[in-house]
Amino acid sequence: MLTTSIRLVDAVGIGLRAPHYRAIQDEQFGQYAAPAFLEVHSENFFGDGGQPLAYLSWFRERYPLSLHGVGLSLGSADPLSTHHLATLKRLVDRVEPMLLSEHLCWVGVGGRYLNDLLPVPYTDASLVHVVNHIDQAQSYLQRPLLIENVSSYLEFAESTIPEWEFVAEVSRRSGCQLLLDVNNIYVNSVNQQFDAMTYLRAIPVDAVAEIHLAGYQDTGDVLIDTHGAAVSDPVWALYGQAIARFGCVPTLIEWDADIPTLDVLLAEASHAREIMRHGR
Repeated sequence: MLTTSIRLVDAVGIGLRAPHYRAIQDEQFGQYAAPAFLEVHSENFFGDGGQPLAYLSWFRERYPLSLHGVGLSLGSADPLSTHHLATLKRLVDRVEPMLLSEHLCWVGVGGRYLNDLLPVPYTDASLVHVVNHIDQAQSYLQRPLLIENVSSYLEFAESTIPEWEFVAEVSRRSGCQLLLDVNNIYVNSVNQQFDAMTYLRAIPVDAVAEIHLAGYQDTGDVLIDTHGAAVSDPVWALYGQAIARFGCVPTLIEWDADIPTLDVLLAEASHAREIMRHGR
């Protein structure tokens, strides 16, 4: 029997990464609660079989699962890849995830792909283009997408719409839900000097279906979203404000570089759970 539901008050999960497979299988959780759900990068499981899918099937039978994509390139000037969509749909049909998400970004153009999540210009033309791509993807996949806001380090001179208004309008026009990355909001607010609370207040309350938390690196000039450190105190504070506004939506701890032992991730999840329950 596949596990599909979670209690919202306990809805704090972690990103499932290979170094932690055995520890999670053996339930080496120590003093901490088991993760409420697990999230994986969809593209890591695009093969037709083999060990990766065998592991994923094992975890899927025991935990609610979220699929988080990094390669659909919704903001690219290129057409959406029908091959990518077809492969993603096979995976979705196989594991029946509780959540399915992608990034509001582009990762390639002209058939060439980059190893980064690049922001789009916030213009009326870009808005129409992104919404059309989301509509196409949701229609093909036959389920709603959660769209995540990304970190950025420069602003397009062509942008005419504040990022928070652009993200909110993408959700309104396409009917998609949002994966609100609170760390990315904070990083961008420092890098581009805006009020992070202005961003939160602009997002429709009923649009947010998941929250991401992660760590950043402070270079002295900019903050870089590395997913390679613990969640910072300012991000925890902003997360408390997000929970006060959006309620107890599923929250994920992301840690993709310099991956620590499982207990470190579970401690971060425990902190998020305390904020979710008590607001601090």
